Amino acid sequence: MGDGMTDALIVIDVQNDFCPGGALAVDGGDEIVPGINRLIRDFPIRVFTQDWHPAGHSSFASSHPGKAPLEMVDMDYGPQVLWPDHCVQGTDGAAFHEDLMTDPADLILRKGFRPEIDSYSAFFENDHRTSTGLEGYLRSRGATRLTFVGLATDFCVGWSAMDAARLGFAVTVRLDLCRAIDADGSLDTALAGMRDAGATLIG
Repeated sequence: MGDGMTDALIVIDVQNDFCPGGALAVDGGDEIVPGINRLIRDFPIRVFTQDWHPAGHSSFASSHPGKAPLEMVDMDYGPQVLWPDHCVQGTDGAAFHEDLMTDPADLILRKGFRPEIDSYSAFFENDHRTSTGLEGYLRSRGATRLTFVGLATDFCVGWSAMDAARLGFAVTVRLDLCRAIDADGSLDTALAGMRDAGATLIG
């Protein structure tokens, strides 16, 4: 829980396509919404991220003939999981879950909008070099302690938390307010990676 002006809550990708019925549904993705709504009141700095892909994005399996969702390909920036088309700009799937209280957001950060590269982390594109600008925003607000919630634990939440810890923020991940895809052991890998990076996992 945030208890000072340096605390920021980072709500990752609680969007329709990641909730039940969506194009890339995470089991129980909608279950975390009430808890996030309660938690957000306790933080002075509140950031929401939104996956925001153009149609035909390079991370979509449909952009790679003969490939299926969850297959891997090598991109210029490294290995990339291929996904079903999801969170396409301006679609209902890209919209935040209708019950999520987004009005308290200080910043809504859209990511994954560059057609040629995916972006799991709220801080960097998947090349680990191209910044989203979030670090600068948080520094300018004086944030030092970040709490992460949202979807999915093993991809966008995990990568964001690891990057935040490497950037020197004190990081907490509320696992009770996250849900995972867990493809081929990806959840265990992400949990270990977050711990190794110095993140505190609770819930």
